[in-house]
This record gives sequence, structure tokens and C-alpha cells, in this order.
Amino acid sequence: MRIEHVAVWAADIELLRAFYIKYFGFKCGNKYSNPAKGFMSYFLYSGEADARLELMQGVGKEAAENRANLMGLAHLAIAVGSEDSVDALTEQLRTDGYAILSEPRVTGDGYYESVVADPEGNSIEITV
Repeated sequence: MRIEHVAVWAADIELLRAFYIKYFGFKCGNKYSNPAKGFMSYFLYSGEADARLELMQGVGKEAAENRANLMGLAHLAIAVGSEDSVDALTEQLRTDGYAILSEPRVTGDGYYESVVADPEGNSIEITV
């Protein structure tokens, strides 16, 4: 068993797309749009780990009503390879004005990680 992809609702799909491409090196597939349902999405992927992230955005009144009923994502963990990389990316995000929710540290379950907020407030664990 493996996780095929993680999906995140976005208020601004282009802003989130640019964030994940710039800071985490994701590649981006073609934009999918379904005007009849007021839905659009991108699949982002990492070349090495075969991990995909789906960014989804709804437009119009129906999409806004449906989004209000969603619980959202607890967090997304992205491995960057080393403690030094965790530290460096955390500092880059801080310098660029993103909220650092948890400073780099070893957690109780043994992970070295920091937690940052993406542009829409989703928690992103940056880990080894």
C-alpha cells in the first residue's frame, strides 16, 4: 500500500502552485478545468519519490458552500534529505516572510523537522 496523492483545497491555486514549485522543487502537470462544475486542479509531482500533490480550486457559489463543509488537511510532510537542508529551507522561508509554526527540532517520535505555513495557512512539516 502507498499513498497515491494528497489533495489540498486552495483559495488561490496559482499562488500555491508557485509556492510548491519554488520551495520544494515540484514539477507541474497541465491544469485541469471543468467549467460545468466550477472546478480546476493541478497535479504536482516530485521526480524521485513518485509523490504527487493535487491542488484543487472551486469557483462560484456551490464551490464556496462545499468548501465550508471540508475539514482540511492536518499537515503535509516533505522530506528534504538532511538536517542542514531542513535548517536552510526553514530560514529561506522565514526570510521570504512565511510563518514558522515550529522551529527545527527533534520531535518526541524522533523526526528532525520544522513546521511552516504555506500561503493559505496549511501546515507543512519540513523533515529529513
